[in-house]
Amino acid sequence: MNRDAIILGVLMLIFGFKMGYMMNRKRFLQLGAFTGIATSLLGRKVHAQHVGKMSGPVVVSTWDAGLRANKGAWEILGKGGNALDAVEKGVMVTEDEINCCVGLGANPDRDGFVTLDACIMDHRFNCGSVAFLERIKHPVSVARRVMEKTPHVMLVGSGAQQFAIAEGFPLESPDLSPDAKKAYQEWLKSAKYEPQINRENLENKGHGPFAPSQINGEWNHDTIGMVAIDAQGQLGGSCTTSGMGFKMRGRLGDSPIIGAGLYVDGDVGACTATGQGRT
Repeated sequence: MNRDAIILGVLMLIFGFKMGYMMNRKRFLQLGAFTGIATSLLGRKVHAQHVGKMSGPVVVSTWDAGLRANKGAWEILGKGGNALDAVEKGVMVTEDEINCCVGLGANPDRDGFVTLDACIMDHRFNCGSVAFLERIKHPVSVARRVMEKTPHVMLVGSGAQQFAIAEGFPLESPDLSPDAKKAYQEWLKSAKYEPQINRENLENKGHGPFAPSQINGEWNHDTIGMVAIDAQGQLGGSCTTSGMGFKMRGRLGDSPIIGAGLYVDGDVGACTATGQGRT
């Protein structure tokens, strides 16, 4: 590789970090990408292309349940509403449904308790998150209250529940949904209370007896993540889940973690991630 090109690229990146306050974030990322290309092409001409800004409104979300959630979000976006309201209302649709992995109707942990995680973020880096939240129907709305009414980013466990109740969220029944109760009872018949460390890395056969890779033919991971841009060009994102079915008590995935399950940058874009919860 051309030594001078590498040195030039490093110097450009250093200069960019030192002078970052003089350029917006998108321009700096474009400069970094251009620098990386320049160091690898070794003398070839690089033609910069203009990156246009997407116009709204647009909403996208994960998995098939996201189609119904998108309709809920569009009730806001279609009337000129803002992206943050849209991504909250959109995933609330899924939190209301009975499914494997989102909301109080989802599968419990291996001790029989449903615990919920969620986060939300706007285009100005304001964000809120809750984790290990029990008996509250809409964790994404509690996450938004954390963002708007506390000096913190994340509340967890009993503290998150206490905050939710103080904010007027009703405490729901601890009973499992009929579907979740049936799935849990079936799992108990053959389950071994013996988590095997890094089993998925050693054997690549799922998550061990404490958290099966599939339940009733469906994958044992399903988080709804949603991002949207409104008519004003503002971004918003949300993510909500009950986590992996029959997980160890206290297990936390990456869905409610800002920068892992969700991130929004008004100058660059928005993204969300779902899967095993190990981003």
